Amino acid sequence: MGLCERCKKAKATFHLTNIERSGDKAERHLCDKCAAEEGLLQAPKASVDLSELLENFIAGAKSGAADLSGLVCEHCGLSYVEFRNQGLLGCAHDYERFKDQINRLLERTHDGSSHHVGKAPRSLGLKPKPQLDIRRLRRQLEEAVAGEDYERAADLRDRIQELEKS
Repeated sequence: MGLCERCKKAKATFHLTNIERSGDKAERHLCDKCAAEEGLLQAPKASVDLSELLENFIAGAKSGAADLSGLVCEHCGLSYVEFRNQGLLGCAHDYERFKDQINRLLERTHDGSSHHVGKAPRSLGLKPKPQLDIRRLRRQLEEAVAGEDYERAADLRDRIQELEKS
């Protein structure tokens, strides 16, 4: 637009419009620096130290892996880490010992469900069951809300309601 009204040097990037009760408008055009000096704009936060961020991430991953490495079946001696690496359980007791972890794996594999929900070849021309779509959309809705993406969450909510009506 134009130059900052205050310093008359930098480009005005902060635009403030005050509307009085009488309806009169008062506009101000400032650069970021002048707006921050007047307390109208928060100063940018210091950048995050990338090495510190990576160290925290690695420490969290190691602590999670340490928790899982302690999971061992008392009957066959198979650890959860060995199960994840081999993809095979050692005995029937492993299902109970690793129940929570196996359920999480199944939910990721079966689109949010802990049991197989079935598929049909597209060539048959069958319509997909709305329950499957609703379950998938609900999971996406939870993720959108957790990520504070409320526009997407509202769209997903509407799509779920549409499917539930039909």
